[in-house]
Amino acid sequence: MTLIPWPVPEPQLAQATHPVLADAARAAAAAYREARRLHTRPQLAEELAMGADGTPTMRVDSIVEDAIAESAQRHGVNLLSEEAGFVDCGSATTLVIDPLDGSSNAASGVPLSCFAGVLARDSIATEALTVWLDTGRSWWARAGQSTPYRTSGRTTLDGAAVCLLRPKPHARDEWLRVADRAGRLRILGTTCLESVLVAEGSVDAFADPGSDTLRIVDLAAAMVTVPAAGGAVVDARGRTLEFDPDLTRRWSGIAAATPRLADEVAETVLG
Repeated sequence: MTLIPWPVPEPQLAQATHPVLADAARAAAAAYREARRLHTRPQLAEELAMGADGTPTMRVDSIVEDAIAESAQRHGVNLLSEEAGFVDCGSATTLVIDPLDGSSNAASGVPLSCFAGVLARDSIATEALTVWLDTGRSWWARAGQSTPYRTSGRTTLDGAAVCLLRPKPHARDEWLRVADRAGRLRILGTTCLESVLVAEGSVDAFADPGSDTLRIVDLAAAMVTVPAAGGAVVDARGRTLEFDPDLTRRWSGIAAATPRLADEVAETVLG
């Protein structure tokens, strides 16, 4: 039995969620639900093509992204996604998405994957939505406005609860420097979900410690949601995070409970 038997619930969305974001999230959940019903784990994980971001596209990625692309087209907005790249509909509004963050988890049946989307108008983010697909739980934030959830408020790395990307060979020393100072360490394999856990205070920080792995679609929702909850999102090397349709650009993103903690994580990464 290699089908994933657990249901995918409807997203629990805030009433104020913009219809474009809401429709995209529901499309993602419906597509993932149908993909798990029809395809085995090996079929979901099958690599079909190379995405616009230069990484392989799994079948499950393609299924979910196609459903969101149809939703964006219905609403007449541009789309920026890791597999399709930038789809220009001539609109001033762009839906920036990671359609299925944690796709390896999703294909395997590990219940840690999410939809993450941002609405940007003329390259300025207006609101963000992250949906934990296996539970339907969601986090919504509007740029410049406070959220009902808050970060932990932690200011120091020593003893902090930290989520990290898995260690990469070219950034192993940086990874170990952060890991050695953390009190608790988690590697969940889903950047967008780990970032909203920072926003709600469940963990103190998430980081790519110097491997330059993350694209704007990985960080977009966090860039709205974490600051709205009192935290900060930065690049470890001090580069500006911006909504650029060039998915070859990479960052070592850090989402932290406070600007002070973000700076300390960055300093630790740089040694």
